[in-house]
Parts: sequence; structure tokens; C-alpha cells
Amino acid sequence: MRNGTVTTFILAGLTDELQVVIFIFLLFTYMLSVTGNLTMITLTFVDSHLKTPMYFFLKNFSFLEISFTSACIPRYLYNTATGDKVITYNACFIQVFFTDLCGATEFFLLAAMSYDRYVAICKPLHYVTIMSSRVCRILVICCWLASLCVIIPLVSLGLNLEFCDSNVLNHFTCDALPLVKISCSDTWIVEQTVIICAGMTLNMTLTCVVLSYGSIIRTMFRFPSVQQRKKAFLTCYSHLIVVSITYGACIFIYMNPTAKEEVTINKAVSLLFSSISPTLNPFIYTLRNNQVKKAFKDSLKRFALLSTK
Repeated sequence: MRNGTVTTFILAGLTDELQVVIFIFLLFTYMLSVTGNLTMITLTFVDSHLKTPMYFFLKNFSFLEISFTSACIPRYLYNTATGDKVITYNACFIQVFFTDLCGATEFFLLAAMSYDRYVAICKPLHYVTIMSSRVCRILVICCWLASLCVIIPLVSLGLNLEFCDSNVLNHFTCDALPLVKISCSDTWIVEQTVIICAGMTLNMTLTCVVLSYGSIIRTMFRFPSVQQRKKAFLTCYSHLIVVSITYGACIFIYMNPTAKEEVTINKAVSLLFSSISPTLNPFIYTLRNNQVKKAFKDSLKRFALLSTK
């Protein structure tokens, strides 16, 4: 471990203004995110109608959302509430590892979910055979393994960076970009590795998503009735919204902003990923999903009956 003279970092946070408002907002969104995603996970376990591959992936996606937001938001809430913005060297890199791991896994899982929708709409007669429980489990494991293959080299290179004088991270959480900026080492290899790994992850998963939905759209146009097209679209639109938010934000941050705007945009995208997106996703997936809404109502009825006994 080569960390020069620095043993701790100071997290600058989001802004020096509106601290109370931001704290209340992030606390509310964090509680809402954990509650919404835990509800989704619970429903997939207790309701027999939600045992399909789509809900298996959704259950894993909800677990990822909870893990991702819990890796950074509680720490920021603690820093804001106590005024203690110091984080140790080891804790910082552990946070980087888990946030990046969960973030990368989400991209691979979104690609797997796209493939699931492709099979469901383009090959409905073979859906049960192709998307068996074993295949679904293998796909999820592969998502985690692929993310580890991307993240471990980056974290290993990051651990070799030296931090000599400055220890102030201009961010609300430990992140690769702020760490590289304050390092007194030659960061060219790290920066190039980040670009290559991020580019490969985005391109590979986005290609899978585009190919899957390209085939889905072609198949939908072959359906003879408008009702069939509408039904097929409704099974995909929630996933499309989440994909648009996730990839849209990532593409936006790589549009070469000016140096002045770069930190602000990085903070905004990180906030979108770590707080707002995990809060919205459970509602996006349930907004027009009658199966999930019915499962939720049935669970409430069962709970009411148990509580009256």
C-alpha cells in the first residue's frame, strides 16, 4: 500500500449551502429506496405469480440498488449530521470497491434483463426452456464475475497511487475521479485503464441492449393487432425507462465537459445513481405492472388478516 503521508481523506460534500435541505432529501430518498426495493424483493419471494425469470432478475436488481445506495448515502448522512467529514484510507477504497462493483454489475444485469425480454417476445414458445432457473442463476453469477473482472484491476492500480499533500476529495463519496485528481503519482495508466474498462463495460452491455430491443421492435411490428403490440410494449417499457436513465447519465458524463463543469457533473451523476435512481426504479417497475400491484394488495390483505387474529 503506497499512500505517502496521507492516512485519511476529507470529503468536501455536495455543497456548503442548503445542508439541512439536502440532508432531509437524501434521508427521505434513501429510506424510500430501501423500503421500495425491499418490498419488491419480499413480493417475489412470497407471491407465486412472481416466480418468473423477469421477476428473478428484478429481485436481483433491487438487491443491487439497496447495496449500491447503502454503500455511499449513509456515510454522507453521517458526515453531514456530525460534521465529521474524515474517512480513513482503507474505508475510502472499500467504498470505491463496493460502489463500483454494484454499479458495474447493474449494467451487466440490465443487459441480461434485455435478453430476457427478447426471448419472452421474440421466442415465446421456447421462453420457459431457454430462460430456465439454472440459466437465470448462471446469468446473474456471470454479471457479478464480469464486474469483478472489471473492478479488481482498477482498484489494484488505485491502491498503488501515492497521496502526499492534499487529502480533500471534492465529492460527497469516495470516487475514482477525485482520488486520481489529488494523487501525486503518475496517473496516466490509471486514467487509461478507467477509460478502457468503463468503455468496454458500456459498449458491451449497451450493444446487448440495443440488439435485444432492435429484435423486439421488429417482432412487435409483425404482430397483426394493435392490442398485441401494446401488450408486448408494456412488458418492456419499465425496463426501457431504467435503461435510458442509467445509460443516458453515463453517456452524458463522457461528453468532455469543461474543467469547471466536470466536478459538478460528476457529483450530479453520482447523486443520480446513488440516490434518485434507486428510489425511482421500484415505482417505475410497478407503475403499470398489474401483477406486482395485485401481489402487493394480496400481501397487505394477508398481513391484515394475520394481525386481526
